[in-house]
Amino acid sequence: MKLGAVAHTLRLEFLVDAAPDTEVRDGYVSDLLSDVLAHAEPGDLWLTHQRHLNVVAVGKLREVAGIVFVRGLRPNPEVIQKAREEGVNLLVSQDDAFHTAGKLHRLLFP
Repeated sequence: MKLGAVAHTLRLEFLVDAAPDTEVRDGYVSDLLSDVLAHAEPGDLWLTHQRHLNVVAVGKLREVAGIVFVRGLRPNPEVIQKAREEGVNLLVSQDDAFHTAGKLHRLLFP
């Protein structure tokens, strides 16, 4: 399913829509960057509470479909600018990680 459709269905807000046509294959939930580096797969939609600059680098390296900041958390403008430069999709969910992941799972694997 395309990221734009996922975002619309789950009511996610794009902060950076670098590539809304990116295919979302699965989800990944973690706040440990080392865990994401070791286990996230290309095409995963990464849900996290982390909002610092390193999430952009990790997201780009692992080729995630996008990074979703849960609970309405927002990164600072420097992070958003870096994501634009690197072509990394950033989104915000007003729901917590548990509910966002559940909705994503139901959407991708009905």
